[in-house]
Amino acid sequence: MKPILIKDDIYLKHDTGAHHPENIKRLIAIYEKIASLEDKLNVLAPVRANKEQILSVHSKVLYYGVEEASRLEQSIDADTVCSKDSFEVAHYAAGAGIIALDKIKKGVSNLAFCAVRPPGHHATKYNSMGFCLFNNIAIAAKYAQSIGFKKPFIIDFDVHHGNGTQEAFYSDNTVFYFSTHQAFAYPGTGNPDETGLGKGEGFTFNYPLMPNSTDKELLEVYTEELPPLVEKFNPDIILVSAGYDLHESDPLAQLDITHSGVKEMVKIILNQKPGIPKIFFLEGGYDIKALAKNVEITLNEMIGFGV
Repeated sequence: MKPILIKDDIYLKHDTGAHHPENIKRLIAIYEKIASLEDKLNVLAPVRANKEQILSVHSKVLYYGVEEASRLEQSIDADTVCSKDSFEVAHYAAGAGIIALDKIKKGVSNLAFCAVRPPGHHATKYNSMGFCLFNNIAIAAKYAQSIGFKKPFIIDFDVHHGNGTQEAFYSDNTVFYFSTHQAFAYPGTGNPDETGLGKGEGFTFNYPLMPNSTDKELLEVYTEELPPLVEKFNPDIILVSAGYDLHESDPLAQLDITHSGVKEMVKIILNQKPGIPKIFFLEGGYDIKALAKNVEITLNEMIGFGV
């Protein structure tokens, strides 16, 4: 079965401005880089997530706040920009996971990559922040459970901690959240002692990597810490926040992860419970050339995994 790729030019309508790190050039570079792989992929357009699906994670305050910010073409905060189409585009960013899950449920594939923007993992119940409007992966996890998946396991390798995703499931023992990220970086969350609350205690795992950590330190976490957690939790689906700003070239972070390190990490993730579905969601990555290369690496690993 060919892996699914969700892509669409609608994501280029979220206009943050040419000088914003999270701009349309990111996706343009990715789409150009992976064009030669499309005959090996099942390329699909996203659906539009509906309001109820978004409200499974977010408050009405956030939802209508994004709508108003888009209508007025105002920024939500210093980092998080809305243009006139951003509210609509954000529905389709969340909808990528919805269509991927529907197709996986129907047996079309067991693997998917959502090449979308705006990203999502910083968006909390009440606040869009950190370039993120709606939390695409958290919405997907909730939707997955509504269609029969019982135990999603979320892996987040973005260099910045996914505070919004952690918050969404912090008291939940049916979703495991596993994050590696740079220590002392935005947004300041993700300490090792953040392990969950109430019945969710023990279902959140944070591993901050010191600045200038290399492939060796990263891959130790993915070979030594991840597999026993996956085995113990026994998920029926894995969702991945794929933030490529962990790469050594990224202007917004200070980890020293190479393309080879990314390749090995992705390979390890794909080999966790090989029979269960895995969906990757594009998050960060702000060196455009390196970002496109890392997405190509990921897709090649996904294509090769099914052969």
